[in-house]
Amino acid sequence: MRTGLACLLMLLGCSGNTGKMEVADQKSDIPKITVVLNSLGIGFPDPLTENDNPYLFDIEAKTGLRVEVIIPPSHRYEDRVGVMMMSNHTPDLISIADANWVSFYARKQMLTPLDQLLARYAPKLKERIPPEIWEQVSFNGQVYALPSLNEGIGLEMMYIRKDWLDRVGLKSPTTLSEMVNVMRAFSSLDPDGNGIRDTYGTSFIEELGRSSPWFGAFGVQLNQWMDKDGQLVYSNVQPEMKEALAFLRTMVQEGLIDPLFPIQTQQGLERQVIEGKLGLFTGTWYDTRGVLEKSKAHDSHAEWVSIPFPKGPHGSGTYALPPVRTYQVIPASSAHAVEVLKLLNYIAGEGRDTLKLGFEGEVWTWESGERVTDMERHNQDHYRGLYANLADIPDESYTRSRLDSIGQEYHLYDNLRFASQHARQSSYRSLPTPAMTRYAPLLLKKNDMLIDIVLGNRPLDDFETYVSEWMNEGGREMTKEVNDWYHLGRNQPGDQQQRQSVNGQKNGG
Repeated sequence: MRTGLACLLMLLGCSGNTGKMEVADQKSDIPKITVVLNSLGIGFPDPLTENDNPYLFDIEAKTGLRVEVIIPPSHRYEDRVGVMMMSNHTPDLISIADANWVSFYARKQMLTPLDQLLARYAPKLKERIPPEIWEQVSFNGQVYALPSLNEGIGLEMMYIRKDWLDRVGLKSPTTLSEMVNVMRAFSSLDPDGNGIRDTYGTSFIEELGRSSPWFGAFGVQLNQWMDKDGQLVYSNVQPEMKEALAFLRTMVQEGLIDPLFPIQTQQGLERQVIEGKLGLFTGTWYDTRGVLEKSKAHDSHAEWVSIPFPKGPHGSGTYALPPVRTYQVIPASSAHAVEVLKLLNYIAGEGRDTLKLGFEGEVWTWESGERVTDMERHNQDHYRGLYANLADIPDESYTRSRLDSIGQEYHLYDNLRFASQHARQSSYRSLPTPAMTRYAPLLLKKNDMLIDIVLGNRPLDDFETYVSEWMNEGGREMTKEVNDWYHLGRNQPGDQQQRQSVNGQKNGG
């Protein structure tokens, strides 16, 4: 297998220092599993690699397994692991973030059903994951992935320059109209005092990222299913979405929003914050130990504070993260499903502290009954999170202890709770339906029409064209399928397997 897989990896451009593994291969009595994961841009400090580092050695020592890690290039990761799935040399475990990918291969019966294996080889792991989460990784009543979970469903918070508010003589805004007044002042009253009109009220990033509080004020979120009068509807095609687009369009026309946001990256937005070009922005709950610190270092007068999400005609709130961050799947061709579950069971259990926090006594210590983290060593060993992410099942008390250990002055735990309390979840919570896997990626590209409406490149009434095209090019079929799932669940709330069967009823399994 090694020769065939090695050739395949060369073709796919995958990394993988296998020097350690070549030596280990001589110990044929020790089970070996091959794990494919996404680096997510996380690197290894020299001379360490994904297969040669103390955290992986610790995993192997504690589990009695040999583990070979393969990291394909992040660009088009799903396509690359798809090639692996169609080859004769599949790995034993694949970590993937794309639910459509999981749904596609589950329907093709190319993934290993895990129900009986979990019950026998990882019962504690199974118990720690709530039933409603298992439904999101199931198809036709069978579990096909082990989920790693987000620490909270909330991600975003809004931050404002208090020193700018003081300079323009305004109080912290709470309503949509107050937000607009503040942004007008930030855009026109020279809040940085440099005598140049070079600031904006706010900005977003590409694909209307970091805009969710503004949509939340109109009761919708981009690309989300919502309950309306007992039916699931797609938020992008609702009248409230048109209201939100009209509002944003007006702000762009007034010069309150940077019109270059469609080509702005997250790094670019952060640069605008650091350089004092924005007085208000939507960031993350952990920005208090990131971009806000950098802004203060750049300008000692910069005083950022968090503010409530704006209240609009239809409420407030932000886009919720899906509970599942990544899916761990075992290809049906793998002969090592039991060993894979042993690995994941260890990572979620006995190995959790080491992989989430780092080595005790090196990365963190106990002081007066509380964890204290050495941030320099924490950052140096950040790569350990690649392994922790394979079976990350947080609980609240553990999350608080971990976040507080980084520094209570950052208010990370409180920020996470606030963000999660105000995040609005999608009302569809299962693996993508057959129509979704077929049409959703293409329909997402139509969001460019919505961006053009906001920029004023298209008339507002072109929203009706968008709605018509979305419905006729797969949206109507998706809507029927999600409602089949939804209504069966409402009528028979205890019959989880029947809900999953509806999800998978159209040829795929």
